[in-house]
Amino acid sequence: QLVESGGGLVQAGGSLRLSCAASGFRFDDYAIGWFRQAPGKEREGVSCISSSDDLTYYADSVKARFTISSDNPKNMVYLQMNSLKPEDTAVYYCNLRTYSGFDYWGQGTQVTVSS
Repeated sequence: QLVESGGGLVQAGGSLRLSCAASGFRFDDYAIGWFRQAPGKEREGVSCISSSDDLTYYADSVKARFTISSDNPKNMVYLQMNSLKPEDTAVYYCNLRTYSGFDYWGQGTQVTVSS
């Protein structure tokens, strides 16, 4: 189970931190991170971190603004979002992808950035 929190309404230039609590998983090798989906657009990958070596990935649109981190003992993953833009407005989903490619999803949390 993946449970997101931390979404909300913020003005452009502001910051939010999303949290994802993972429970019930027993995988040794996986990637966990965030996707987002804006109205009328496809879901896109934002950022993820590998469980095996902590390698991170960021979409070009969020590089230098967003930072992903994990707290493995607590089974938590975070997304610190700074310098938010109106185009960051979307539902953000926590995702866990197993080594075999199976996806688990959270229920999503709304992020709205006003101009």
